[in-house]
Amino acid sequence: MSEERINSSKAPEPVGLYPHARRAGNLLFLSGVGPRERGSKKIPGVELDENGNIVSYDIETQCHSVFKNIRYILEDAGASWNSLVDVTVFLTNMKDDFPVYNKIYAEYFKDNQPCRTTIEIKSLPTPIAIELKCIAVID
Repeated sequence: MSEERINSSKAPEPVGLYPHARRAGNLLFLSGVGPRERGSKKIPGVELDENGNIVSYDIETQCHSVFKNIRYILEDAGASWNSLVDVTVFLTNMKDDFPVYNKIYAEYFKDNQPCRTTIEIKSLPTPIAIELKCIAVID
């Protein structure tokens, strides 16, 4: 089985030693993707204090940014949005953020409906409120 590491020229740089995605056969496994912007520490929709702690955040803005970053990685890997077959979503505040996230998710996935799991976690490695882990099929 051939394996290939993929790093997008448009998605934010990984925060550790891992590629944006890895292709194994006709499957594409994306590493966790958040809403950060490439070449910057800026996180759309997040206001931080002087110590780097979250003061406030806009989950809607973060959702749109995460989905944009996923699209960048898919396209740079030769896949498309409709190639997604499985999505795992990590939220840091299920009670407050799920309704907004679920509404936006439905807009992005109205045509392609991959399997989905949504999990609440205490925190993520950077000061973000959402991260996606995806699997796609490449023909």
